[in-house]
Amino acid sequence: MITISHLRKTYGRTVAVDEVSLEVAEGEVLGILGPNGAGKTTTVECVAGLRTPDSGTVRVAGLDPRADRAALTRLLGVQLQESRLQPKITVEEALRLWSALYDDPLPWRGLVERLGLEDRVRSKFRDLSGGQQQRLSIALALVGRPRAVILDELSTGLDPRARRDAWQIVRDLSADGVTVLLVTHAMEEAHQLCDRIAIIDAGRVRALDTPDALIAGASAATVTSFAVEDTVDLESLRQLGSVSGVRTDAGRIVVEGSDGAALDVLADLARQRLAPTGLRVVDGTLDTAYLQLTDGIHAHTPEEQPA
Repeated sequence: MITISHLRKTYGRTVAVDEVSLEVAEGEVLGILGPNGAGKTTTVECVAGLRTPDSGTVRVAGLDPRADRAALTRLLGVQLQESRLQPKITVEEALRLWSALYDDPLPWRGLVERLGLEDRVRSKFRDLSGGQQQRLSIALALVGRPRAVILDELSTGLDPRARRDAWQIVRDLSADGVTVLLVTHAMEEAHQLCDRIAIIDAGRVRALDTPDALIAGASAATVTSFAVEDTVDLESLRQLGSVSGVRTDAGRIVVEGSDGAALDVLADLARQRLAPTGLRVVDGTLDTAYLQLTDGIHAHTPEEQPA
């Protein structure tokens, strides 16, 4: 559904997007993660036709976002990180206006109910809270029954209930065959919703895989913690091939490592004739994988640049 090939975008001497290539299948939810200024928003704005790449190509269902702009707007919905409407326009007026642009729009009242805006339909945009403005932006992105949708910081400003409802909308979109590009900083959101995740930093794709595969490939795929009554030879634990890190935390020993690290730790403790208490073994997190992949790389490119 979406193909990005060798995309490059610069602002003066600053490289915002550097040879990014991605393919997103129909019905797939692809998460795009990365630090502020990494090139995430610039990338999806090129997909939406809001920016012109310096080089490379973008196609959405075979359409060029710039050359085929009119056709693209009929199949691509866009919820940007920060959207502004005319201050005096009401929720109802905005949804009626957007609905009029499409041949077969979704019933806007149903979207209003799903996004918890039913009691604000006559409220002006300027009087909405940040979270309510965000929900309206999501509704406007979906009212045209898009085949693909860009959601940039979907849950920013949403309370827990609204966030849960927004997540369910993404799941429903994917189940209906809609392709979703989800730009987010929320690791739990990415893990819960995305089929695959692209981690972008300094304008480049640093990793592309399923959430579980990214976690499994991290140096801390599992975290083993325990307490012991006697002194532990921490250096012995650090020398284990499956272990990537050992530290103490509030009287407990915390060991990070690969999937087999817990068994190796227990075997080493047995050799030290130590019996661990309160043993816990948990999977690593997407946060850990993300930090490992972006560690030491600092992007300085502001994502919001004049077009």
